[in-house]
Amino acid sequence: MHVALICIDKPGHLHIRQENRPAHLAHIDTSGLVEMAGPFLDSEGQMVGSLVVLNVDSMDQARAWAEADPYAKAGLFQSVDIREWKKVIG
Repeated sequence: MHVALICIDKPGHLHIRQENRPAHLAHIDTSGLVEMAGPFLDSEGQMVGSLVVLNVDSMDQARAWAEADPYAKAGLFQSVDIREWKKVIG
């Protein structure tokens, strides 16, 4: 199943994102669950959130991945919305 994580950063926390980015990218690489991912950008081109699409067996697996994300552990996110997603195109 596909699951989309829609993560919105806390305002003024770009430094937390930058400090934890290498660990976040390593988490993506080592998990083997991420089909696509990338940051949301504000009008100035600064990263302000993340969209991560996982290919998992269950919502519990998706929640576990999200909880283990170094960004989440560092307290970067204001909100995290985890939704099952049906891939139609792409």
